[in-house]
Amino acid sequence: MKISIRKWETTDAKSLASTLSNRKVMNNLRDGLPYPYTEKDALDYIHFVINSDANNTFAYAIDVDGTAVGSIGAFRQGNIHSRTAELGYYLSEEYWSKGVMTEAVRQLCEKLFNETDILRVFAEPFLWSV
Repeated sequence: MKISIRKWETTDAKSLASTLSNRKVMNNLRDGLPYPYTEKDALDYIHFVINSDANNTFAYAIDVDGTAVGSIGAFRQGNIHSRTAELGYYLSEEYWSKGVMTEAVRQLCEKLFNETDILRVFAEPFLWSV
């Protein structure tokens, strides 16, 4: 299994919509995402990310063997926390407990610490009963 993070592409919309139309995935995310999540929703998100400020939004597709199976991103904070980024992610259920997210987080942190002025990354994880 080859795991990498990469820029989002419009061709990822179908895979993204499928991932986010799973209640178990959605139940572990912040409120505000539509359900079911459509390909149009996915395209809107992909276009948003592509057009975001690359110095503040570091959002990537999680790719396994050529298919987008999740999303990972870090989002720069403001004011005195401008060198801190909040980490967020989700993954298709079929890839849970296979080390995919561990590797994606490792790759994102390596990229952030080597290519930006970000010094600290944090997340607000929680476990929802699935």
